[in-house]
Amino acid sequence: MNRFCVLLFLLCCWTLPAQALGLIASVDRDQLNSGETVELTLESNDATLFGKPDLTPLDNLFEVRGTRQVNQLTTLNDDNQATTRWIITLQPKQTGSVTIPSLQVGDYHSLPIKLSVTQSSTSDAELAPVFIEASLDQPSVYVQAQAILTLRVYHSVALYDDSNLTPLHLQDAIVEQLGDSRTYEKLINGVRHGVIEVRYGIYPQHSGEMLVPALTFSATQVDSQPNQAPVPNNPKPGKMVHVVSAQIPLQVKPKPEDYPATSAWLPARSLSLSETWNPEPDHCKVGDSLTRTLTLKAEGLSSAQLPPLPATDVNGLRRYPDLPQLSNQVTDNGMLGSREEREALVPTRIGQVELPAVEVVWWNTHEDRLERSYLPARTLQVAANASLAAQIAIEKEPGAFSEDSSLWLWQLSTLLLACSTLIGFGLWWRARRKPAIMRASQTGPSPRTLLDDIKRASLANDPHATRQALDAWARQQPETLAEMAARFVLLSDALDGLNGALYSETGHYWQGEELWKAIRSIPAAEREHDVSSEASSLPPLYPK
Repeated sequence: MNRFCVLLFLLCCWTLPAQALGLIASVDRDQLNSGETVELTLESNDATLFGKPDLTPLDNLFEVRGTRQVNQLTTLNDDNQATTRWIITLQPKQTGSVTIPSLQVGDYHSLPIKLSVTQSSTSDAELAPVFIEASLDQPSVYVQAQAILTLRVYHSVALYDDSNLTPLHLQDAIVEQLGDSRTYEKLINGVRHGVIEVRYGIYPQHSGEMLVPALTFSATQVDSQPNQAPVPNNPKPGKMVHVVSAQIPLQVKPKPEDYPATSAWLPARSLSLSETWNPEPDHCKVGDSLTRTLTLKAEGLSSAQLPPLPATDVNGLRRYPDLPQLSNQVTDNGMLGSREEREALVPTRIGQVELPAVEVVWWNTHEDRLERSYLPARTLQVAANASLAAQIAIEKEPGAFSEDSSLWLWQLSTLLLACSTLIGFGLWWRARRKPAIMRASQTGPSPRTLLDDIKRASLANDPHATRQALDAWARQQPETLAEMAARFVLLSDALDGLNGALYSETGHYWQGEELWKAIRSIPAAEREHDVSSEASSLPPLYPK
């Protein structure tokens, strides 16, 4: 009998989470004023679930303002997943702590949700059809801490969707919009108003008094006379509405004097520091790879304001850090910044390895005091690695190259390199002391033979043969024909006559005697430049 009761108890514990997971309940906000509405969402991933939720348990505490159903089909890697959502608009009937009871759809039950409903402070005075309300969550804040500005636009008349709110700009502060704008309804003086709510996170950068500027909301009011003829080229008939919020002073306090000067300034509502290991380091060995993840979360700060965490620089551990992961999350209390730092740690020796404590100093803005968050020191017991020891033993076996044999090889290679360098230097010195080698004699006709060819061709008045003999002779001269013609006027005039005979019809009337005289007028030292004479100036191959 006792075994049956235990089995029945375990079965109930197993089915309750399944039912909770089968129908998930959530709300768009859990804090609201009296007369405002809240949206309750019931979600299920069971494709076989049909019907509508039973809203009877809501009758005592809430007024159901509307319901709608949304079906969605998602395909991922050939896997179809159907999701059904029921969105229910509720208005609490009382203030204080109000609980949305568990609701049932089919065989599934949702979990209850608690709401905090405060009494509205709106006066009984007559209100305009459209008005705006601006408020700060606190009148004073520390420098670089978070102040939340909430803007609410109330309208008891219908508005088109062309509404616009001027952006918030502050010269000495960083402004972040906290999520998207929210819409709901609120009953004021018996009149139902639609509400558009926008929240901003303000982070002042300097102490002193700061003035939050006025913001302007504009929209087109729907015409209350539908029978009126529409205005041409104006698809939205109606009057334009402009409302302006009030300016709000904000006192910014400087950093407290007792805050440590060596620590980063962290004014946060709350802060948490945690670590995870993969795998757990309880039974680590030399050469194992341990992944340590440190996570810092601060409520009221963005991730960009969080400082780097101390590095794990410990003797006996090799550290391989990754890039930090930064993320921001918007909550009811504003911004929740997160900084995650991951590092791989590899033990390098056997025995105890001491990890120091990790400390983060911060200022608690909620309780206005200095606080320190710790991760306690930790001792790792590093054992020997059998596989690593076997590998070292194989390297030390006879026949394998030890450190001594490797050193001997380096010494031998260095000696061979030094010997080859000395031999090369000796051969160079021996070749340097030998006489120079005589140049090879030039092939082809001698300059004297080429001059005879020029003489025969020019005296025979043959311009083409003369030009060929002249070019062959010029190739063995130290200067070109143009350079020699520039220095000798007779040669220049004779070459002009030869070129005119070659490129005109009067070539057969050319007389070459003038050219031969010009060649003869060149001094013999420049005209008879024989290669053999250059060779004779070199030292003999076999001196006597």
